[in-house]
Amino acid sequence: MIKPIDFIENFDFYFPDYINTAPWNIVNELDKILLEKIKLLSADYKIEGTTAIHKTAIIEEGVTLKGTIIISENCYVGAHAYLRGPILFGKSVKIGPGSEIKQSFISDNSAVAHFNYIGNSLIGQNINFEAGSICANHYNERKNKIISVKYKEDIINTHSDKFGSLLGDNSKVGANAVLSPGTILDKNSIVKRLQLIEQLIEE
Repeated sequence: MIKPIDFIENFDFYFPDYINTAPWNIVNELDKILLEKIKLLSADYKIEGTTAIHKTAIIEEGVTLKGTIIISENCYVGAHAYLRGPILFGKSVKIGPGSEIKQSFISDNSAVAHFNYIGNSLIGQNINFEAGSICANHYNERKNKIISVKYKEDIINTHSDKFGSLLGDNSKVGANAVLSPGTILDKNSIVKRLQLIEQLIEE
């Protein structure tokens, strides 16, 4: 079984009730999970509807916020970023200008440069995405769009047509690299610039 806690060391801090839950199921339930978390946030957060932003976070001009979103302390979101909830940013997350994040968790001290896309993913601590890198979440080109993931010798059907990546702590993703839907990468992984990670080809 793939457990996010084996890839993201502080996962239990943010999701204590979900450490034995498959990552794609967490992504699918993320809106419900975050709506409950918002109820427990301290007065250090400014809450408007389903958006909660810590008082120390910096949100630049032109950022679009949609859906359920929690932005934790010392985060930075660059100009004209597009955040489509449900989204949870851990502490000191940096999102570059023009990037789009959809239905994802990004853990502490991770940085996403400008013009990136991350969809339906769980991203660990101290991750660095260089400019233009992509976590794709849907197989547009396949007839069968249900996503299976490969990890070590196991192939697991997620029973979902939307799942991006589970990326372990301290990994690095180079500029214009693409992580195909269902990518599972261990801690300290390195994806080279322009590299395509595709763990399963269509049968």
